[in-house]
Amino acid sequence: MKWIFLSLVCFAGAALAHNHEKGDIQIRHPWARATPPGAKVGAGYLEIRNNGSQPDRLLSASTSVAKRVEMHVTEHAAEVAKMRQLRAFEIPARERLALSPGGAHLMLVDLARPLQKGERISMTLRFERAGEMEVQFEVQEMGARHPRH
Repeated sequence: MKWIFLSLVCFAGAALAHNHEKGDIQIRHPWARATPPGAKVGAGYLEIRNNGSQPDRLLSASTSVAKRVEMHVTEHAAEVAKMRQLRAFEIPARERLALSPGGAHLMLVDLARPLQKGERISMTLRFERAGEMEVQFEVQEMGARHPRH
């Protein structure tokens, strides 16, 4: 019985590591893709839920593994995908914003080193209303389409 309890506690701790909350903002399943040696860019993904009655905006992000983090959206027109940088991500009240491959994402520019599968990278997210949040991104394999926990 003791081992079952300890296993459940460890499992719950691992699950909670993928969710972060501050004020009305909840971050779910932050993850990034592993990068090959020499790569200068990487990408981060997550879901942002705004449980409040006021809209919020993700204004910026930063991490020690890249010189800068940009907010991008991928637009598709005439079978051509094109990335466009945004000044902020809008999160309407009582809505969610999913950052995922092929859509909105955080672009890690000028990587200091390759991102390796299994590691966790720390990123600071700055919201207009909620303020700063420290979030741990789990690095998945190259080419991953969704987080695997």
